Amino acid sequence: MEIPPGVTQPAKLRIIHIILICTAVVGKILENFGICTQVSFVRYMQGRKTLGADPKLFIKDLWFDKVPVRIYQPKAPSASQRRGVLFFHGGGWVFGSLETHEELCRFIARESESVVVSVGYRLAPEHKYPAAYEDCLSASQHFLQHLQHYGVDPARVAVCGDSAGGNLAAAVSQTLAGRSDLPRLRAQILIYPGLQALDFNLPSYQQNRGVPLLFRERAVYYSLQYVQGDTSNLEEVLEGSHIPPDMRLQYQKWVSPDIIPEEFKVRGYKPHKPSEFKPAVFEKVKSLREPTLCPLLAEDTIIQQLPESFILTCEYDVLRDDGLLYKKRLEDNGVPVTWYHLEDGFHGIVNLFDYCGLSFPSGKRGLDRVVEFIKGL
Repeated sequence: MEIPPGVTQPAKLRIIHIILICTAVVGKILENFGICTQVSFVRYMQGRKTLGADPKLFIKDLWFDKVPVRIYQPKAPSASQRRGVLFFHGGGWVFGSLETHEELCRFIARESESVVVSVGYRLAPEHKYPAAYEDCLSASQHFLQHLQHYGVDPARVAVCGDSAGGNLAAAVSQTLAGRSDLPRLRAQILIYPGLQALDFNLPSYQQNRGVPLLFRERAVYYSLQYVQGDTSNLEEVLEGSHIPPDMRLQYQKWVSPDIIPEEFKVRGYKPHKPSEFKPAVFEKVKSLREPTLCPLLAEDTIIQQLPESFILTCEYDVLRDDGLLYKKRLEDNGVPVTWYHLEDGFHGIVNLFDYCGLSFPSGKRGLDRVVEFIKGL
């Protein structure tokens, strides 16, 4: 673990990291005793906190086309139709639930006076790609088809997600971009999203490889759990052996350290030469080239149709450069982008805006910017 000097309140981050490690260790012990899997124990611990009724919100659990959702509707009467926000939680496609992001969704619904729909998509490794994407797309389509039931303005619906949820929001936004049978999305809101799996040696992956709450190796772990249901070939993917040279060349215009602004390379970055290509590894993970898994690889014709975008990145986050690269692609294709960068932020900081006395001011600041953007739609 490396906590950079630029992180404010490093002791808090250290404590949170230790809590997560202890949870994982206990889970591994229980797994070794055959009591439960480590993944199921961590999920149980993460989802234990339950909140009571909210005085300002109606909260109801529903099913949208066989997908569980939780809908948050402001109680205060509104003279006009409200904004709608489809929210996809983070957790590396392996963790996260309606419960883990309950406070975040309540805050967004209350503060932006919007109807928020949190989607409880299926998780890996039990349900591999494209299960999570398909669930988010199905729930989104259902919501867009029934907006009148929830008093939502068809011209003001956004998709939003953090981390893996940001990935899903970007993928759903791309899929819906060309649909003429549904209301057009007004915006996409991507909070430190993971958007590609071609290169895990971009500057941010090198600089922040040991910074909590997402290590470089862990980012690959989650991607492989989602793609293939296990973490075999992790080392080969880390070193870049999973991508054919011609494919790497094809996507170099979109995924390359050369595109990252120089000010983001000053902190310990060294150009990396990929290891020798291994066709057997590529065969196992070749779905990584699909835009519904790696939205950064979508063609310009799709990118040009995307709605106004908000992207939040953190300086001390391995996924920082994914956000920067997508920001550039959107701007190059004429899509309006609001970019907010947390100079002292790390992965997961926004989710900690109200975490048992261990919150960080910049996380709340980032969340306030998200709400401000939504209110402007």
